[in-house]
Order: sequence, then C-alpha cells, then structure tokens
Amino acid sequence: MKKILKKIGKIFAAIFLIGTVCIVTVGLIFGVKGYFMYREALDETPLAEKVEEIQQQEHFVSFEELPDIYVQAVIAVEDKRFYSHNGVDPLAIGRALWNDLTSFSLAEGGSTITQQLMKNQYFTGEKKLERKFAEVYAAWELESFCSKQEIFELYVNTIYFGSGYDGIYEAAMGYYGKEPSDLTEREAVMLAGLPNAPSVYALDTNPELARQRMNQVLDSMVECGVLSREEADRLATEA
Repeated sequence: MKKILKKIGKIFAAIFLIGTVCIVTVGLIFGVKGYFMYREALDETPLAEKVEEIQQQEHFVSFEELPDIYVQAVIAVEDKRFYSHNGVDPLAIGRALWNDLTSFSLAEGGSTITQQLMKNQYFTGEKKLERKFAEVYAAWELESFCSKQEIFELYVNTIYFGSGYDGIYEAAMGYYGKEPSDLTEREAVMLAGLPNAPSVYALDTNPELARQRMNQVLDSMVECGVLSREEADRLATEA
C-alpha cells in the first residue's frame, strides 16, 4: 500500500512540475510578445506626446478640481492600492495572470488604474495574453513618467461614462448639469461607479442599475475605511 501511495505521489509531483514548466513557458512567450507590442505602441505615439494631448483637452479637469469623495470612491472601487503600487498590483495581477494562463483566456482582470489608462490609450480591448503583458510594461513606464495625481487626472479625463460622455467633465455636465467641483457627495460617488460598465449603468437609461452600482461603490469605500457604514447608508438613501 505504501509503495502504491508513493507511486501516486510521484505521479502527481511530476504532473505538477510539468504543468508549472508549461505555464512558465507560456508566460515567457506571451511576455516577450507583449513587450514588442508595448514598444511598437509607444514608438508610434511617445508617452510624453500622449500625456500632453490629454492635458490640453478643452475641459481637462485637474486633480485639485475633483471632489475628495470622488477620488476616494474611484480608488476604493477600481484600485485600492493605487498609492502604494508601481503601476501593477502584485496581488491582483498575480492572481489574474495565474487564472488567465491556466485557462488560456483573460477571464479575470486585476488591472490597476494605471493599466486601465494605458490599455484605453494604446491598446484594443481584445482579450489576448500578449496585450495584458503590454499593458503591464506600459503601466510601469507611465508610473516612472507621471506622479500619482497626474495619472489619476489622465484616467478620469479619458474614461467613458456612458451616454456619449467621455471624461469626468462631460459626465458631470451631461448627467447633472454642473462642473465636477460642484458635484454633491452622492453625485460624485454615483459617477465613480459608471465606467465599470458604462452602457449598463448609464444614468439616463438604467437609473436603477446605476443606483445598485453606487451601493457597491459605497460598500467598497466602507471596506477601505474612507466612509463609515452610517455615512454610506446616508448617501445611499439621499434623494
């Protein structure tokens, strides 16, 4: 019996080793392909040029003009460790890459705000492993080029909020008829949740789904400690 168990153990160990080698090999292959994709994209449009292009938009909203609660809401729901990572969250991306490599898909995200920004500006949404690696390389470069506040500005000024509104200025004006700095706390939290699925949560077409999404954002803010449960409940029930 002991010999049989020992044999079974060796078989499982061999399978595990082979599987690990295969996953590492696949990761290396797509990592190299992703690097060339990243270099090609930034050679075509240098990072400095892309950043300047966004910052020169007519209604570019600076970090200082954004309500504090909006910033807190976006970070809580999109990238909890935004201020502590270097463009890639090791915990989130490690989990996502493992699942993606083992399933040969991009079933799980794990992208930081920096990665999302680079994906939106340089790469398509096509679910390819090499694109995911390219996004990681680009995120590292952006983090070495811009401050965290600048990255956040670039992100919220370019993301899509649904109903034809690109960027936080258009979203605030389009949905509420006011500039971002004048948003109420509830309005700011509501807008923080829309880019996750803008066509689904668009306020003028799916207000109930948008409200449900806002509640998810509030829950994330409570988990992160930026709101108390009482404050979150108050915002959730405000008219």
